[in-house]
Amino acid sequence: MQIKFQTKEESNRERQEAFLKLSPPERFYRFLWLMQRMKQFPTKAKPEKKITLSSSSTPIEIKNDTTMEG
Repeated sequence: MQIKFQTKEESNRERQEAFLKLSPPERFYRFLWLMQRMKQFPTKAKPEKKITLSSSSTPIEIKNDTTMEG
């Protein structure tokens, strides 16, 4: 392992260049990998409730979205 001292701008530029060198499918798979990792990130958000109606096997998702105007 190599320790490298650099500014935040240099670090960000280096990461961006490495990402842009990837092919489009590799970028997409990297994005999916990141989303999977974000699921494991600790959060204080409450989990979303899922309700299944007895007359239907299709689950209904209820989201706590305060941005919608009613």
